[in-house]
Amino acid sequence: MSSAPTKTRIRWLLVLWLFVLSAVAYLDRVNLSVAAARLSEEFHISNVRLGFIFSAFLFGYAIFQTPAGWLADRFGPRRALTAGVLWWGVFSALTAAISHNIANVFLALLGIRFLLGVGEAVMYPASNQFVSRWIPSHERGTANGIIFAGVGIGAGISPPLISFIMLRYGWRSSFLLSAVIGLAVGSIWFLASRDTPEKHPAVSPDELVFIRTGIPHSTDTQAQGRLSWLTILSSLNVWILSFAYFCFGYVAAVFFNWFYLYLARVRGLDLKSSSLYATLPFLAMAVCSPLGGIFSDSLSKSLGSRLGRSAICVIGFALTAVFIIAGSAARDTRLASLVLAGGAGSLYLSQSAFWAVSADLGGKSAGGLSGFMNMANQFAGMISVSLTPWLAEKFGWNLGFRVAATVAALGAIAWLFVDPCVTLAPLRNLALTAPAKEPPQRGEPA
Repeated sequence: MSSAPTKTRIRWLLVLWLFVLSAVAYLDRVNLSVAAARLSEEFHISNVRLGFIFSAFLFGYAIFQTPAGWLADRFGPRRALTAGVLWWGVFSALTAAISHNIANVFLALLGIRFLLGVGEAVMYPASNQFVSRWIPSHERGTANGIIFAGVGIGAGISPPLISFIMLRYGWRSSFLLSAVIGLAVGSIWFLASRDTPEKHPAVSPDELVFIRTGIPHSTDTQAQGRLSWLTILSSLNVWILSFAYFCFGYVAAVFFNWFYLYLARVRGLDLKSSSLYATLPFLAMAVCSPLGGIFSDSLSKSLGSRLGRSAICVIGFALTAVFIIAGSAARDTRLASLVLAGGAGSLYLSQSAFWAVSADLGGKSAGGLSGFMNMANQFAGMISVSLTPWLAEKFGWNLGFRVAATVAALGAIAWLFVDPCVTLAPLRNLALTAPAKEPPQRGEPA
């Protein structure tokens, strides 16, 4: 008697490992912020120059989003992510190897952080390329929500972990630890993953059928080519989605870069309290990112993609604006911290929908399209990093938060015009689209 067919869950095991990679990416990103005081003291680097070093990472990360997405489309998420993680490990180790014998330590650190940003640029475009190949459309919100929960976890655990290592073994050890962790998780990804479910030996026939059925045109793999950049850049839908993610990036950067200092310097919390309350936004992000994905998938099943994806984003952005205004105006410091953390969480309710929609729109070009979208996000973060403290210094922190709330409201409005159901025409292989030749007549050369 034959055994009953089994349906494996390999796609979810790989999504969980992308969550781990996402957390490690933020560990490599945040470690310099924690070690900055010791490093700047040892090499006599001013705060202004330290700011340039931070910006070098963001600049490299931003401008290489689109090329990184193209590489993920061209070579597949398995190789692209493995190469990226190896790259992070090398440049984290090089940071630890910085020596007083180097003629210009500032320029060396500037170059290392820029190149680290270049390597990390592949993380989310490649993961989105994986989602487009492995995850049925109605599960993409949940999958992306889990992956981006790694952002909150990585950003939340990095300060205490790096501080613990740094205080006992020195700041260089914290970068070596980041390199070792990155190399380990990258190696496991290469061994465990495959570019498509058809190539993975552990995927059962039932799971393969389930994946194929849930991915639009998945059975027409030869005819469905990659999109041309002309097609991507001429799509109004892509530009509106990218503008909405620009708004997301501006607001998120306020929490990632200035929330801790705001609590310590403006609200007057001591070091212990500031460290505790500063983790609240990241915990909220980690919880709300998968929660938003689950809601988005559920609404999409019952109401359709247009309403399901857009509704959660409009609500998330609108709540973010309300929470930021209310939190910045609250007199009680601890209440303000909780309400502002709620703003970070509600913002991340929309995170998974961005990537689910870009995967649906991009298909085989999901890496490039989402890389373009994420580039807008990163440039917004660069603007926010500089503009927020300038507004706070000139007009007070309340104005800085009000501007962020206004940008969040613009993000909500933009999502009213995003249509996830739009189909972008692929750039098809000429051999498939060329008219067939008529068979030669008798006596004519073939």
